Amino acid sequence: MSSTPYVITQTQARELLAQVDVPQILRKLFRDLAAGQAVQPAQQLVEFPQGAGDFINYLGVLAEDGVYGVKTSPYIVREQGPLVTAWTLLMSMQTGQPLLLCDAGELTVARTAATTAVAIDALAPVKATRLAIIGSGKVAQAHLHYVKGLRDWQTISMYSPGLSDDAETANLLKSLDPRLAIANSREAAIADVDVIMLCTSSASPVIDPSHLSKPALITSISTNAPRAHEVPPQSLKDMQVFCDYRLTTPGSAGEMLIAGEQHGWDKNAIIGDLPDLLSNKVQRPEYDRHVFFRSIGLGLEDIALANAIYSLQH
Repeated sequence: MSSTPYVITQTQARELLAQVDVPQILRKLFRDLAAGQAVQPAQQLVEFPQGAGDFINYLGVLAEDGVYGVKTSPYIVREQGPLVTAWTLLMSMQTGQPLLLCDAGELTVARTAATTAVAIDALAPVKATRLAIIGSGKVAQAHLHYVKGLRDWQTISMYSPGLSDDAETANLLKSLDPRLAIANSREAAIADVDVIMLCTSSASPVIDPSHLSKPALITSISTNAPRAHEVPPQSLKDMQVFCDYRLTTPGSAGEMLIAGEQHGWDKNAIIGDLPDLLSNKVQRPEYDRHVFFRSIGLGLEDIALANAIYSLQH
């Protein structure tokens, strides 16, 4: 007998996600990966003909939970600017039937930010007190939400072009955390900080780690633009590099691909990934030089959150 999956809208997904401990779900997922209880294939990029865009499929299997799934995210080229959407399909490994079809917009924002938070908790100096955020959109706001309680932050600075002139948005952002201060320049935001979260949709570098005054943890995320990267590819050779999943990230992260092709960087230089860190296979780094954490977003993260939402309904 075939069954029709529950369809969850973006608004419903936002309400349901507020009821689950997203970082904790992701910690379990990375431990499952380390223990061989989960499967994470490489993401699959398929281009539309005549340069009309592309779509990326993010796949994943959670054996212990008895589910697998796929998130599919198209990048549709239009005159008025590209359109990006995403949907996650959750499937039962017992019945082979679809369980849930969920607008993945909220899942993507939550899992992207919470993955960074899990990494910061595992990698940042225990006594880190100064946090900087580059970017001010929904993803940056979610990053702030998930990391604000991880350390005793004394200062939280944020920079985004034009933000210091946008009083309404600045006030909204400050309401998220009273410690937040809007910086007038990128340089001012990242001066003398312990942790820098890059939360942009930029296709090219937004900071140069070599200009920082002291070793810091720098986190970076992905966007759909081809070979997008938020730090200069050549900077990888001078940093201690970590990622969300070492088997898939180097094949997709723009700065890693370019660093390998043009700057003699080798993916074997990656010190560890989140499964390694959360199963204590690698230790928290010493800060004799910058530490770089790169996430590309895993299908498993979307599947795990979709499963958590599905479990709330059943």
